[in-house]
Amino acid sequence: MRCPRCQKDETKVVDSRPVEEDDAIRRRRECEACGFRFSTYEQIEILDLAILKRDGRREPYSREKLERGVRQAFSKLPHTDETLRKLISGIEQDIQKKAVSSEIMSSEVGEIVMRRLKKTSKPAYIRFAAVYRQFADIEDFKTELDKL
Repeated sequence: MRCPRCQKDETKVVDSRPVEEDDAIRRRRECEACGFRFSTYEQIEILDLAILKRDGRREPYSREKLERGVRQAFSKLPHTDETLRKLISGIEQDIQKKAVSSEIMSSEVGEIVMRRLKKTSKPAYIRFAAVYRQFADIEDFKTELDKL
């Protein structure tokens, strides 16, 4: 692991512990060159998962794309990076459980995201639903609000 201060590769792990309610490990590191201390997070990565799009295309799974969508839903809403990290990690766990033979429909991913958002933040849920479900007019929006 490269030190963020001096960019040397000689760092050692000082402390390591699991992160609560998450499949991740927090590691406290120290640079052997300059003594700077910093934390890193190690988590499970979804590999070799294909997303089957509505139009029949296949696309490799992208955590960055998922994170971008969730961050947009939380734009200008009160949240912490920790909240988003836990939310995205939980979504990925659900995706892994639901994926059959390394494939999952994009609609299933969208429903998983919406279910998790609904539990975490109603405004973020509505924002995501408006884009995901492609609300055509105010009536679609009102119908979704009434469901809450």
